[in-house]
Amino acid sequence: TAAVDGARRAMRATYQREMDGLESHLAFLASVGSVSPYVGLLGTVWGIRRAMLGLDASALVGLYRLAAPVGEALLMTALGLGVAIPALIAHNLLSRQARLLEAELEGFAHDLLALRAPAQA
Repeated sequence: TAAVDGARRAMRATYQREMDGLESHLAFLASVGSVSPYVGLLGTVWGIRRAMLGLDASALVGLYRLAAPVGEALLMTALGLGVAIPALIAHNLLSRQARLLEAELEGFAHDLLALRAPAQA
């Protein structure tokens, strides 16, 4: 009947709105997880470049002249991974929870409509 169809449309719209919101946040986490290692790599390349530019052709190469820029480069790599790994773990956990919630909401909507439909008949 019209009441059941209206309830079905309202549940579908609400369901879709909620799932879209969840998926938009998951897309952000996936982007952070995939881009962060490259940002760390860029920092590594930049630090190694700084180390190489700091060397003079006429000067003796000492460990102290390379240690700081190379250390910064390695720190950038670690920071990139330190952001990427938790973001990917969170993405995987939240994706699983979103799939479970999706199945639960669909089951609830189906059961509710099944209870409502015979009452209208």
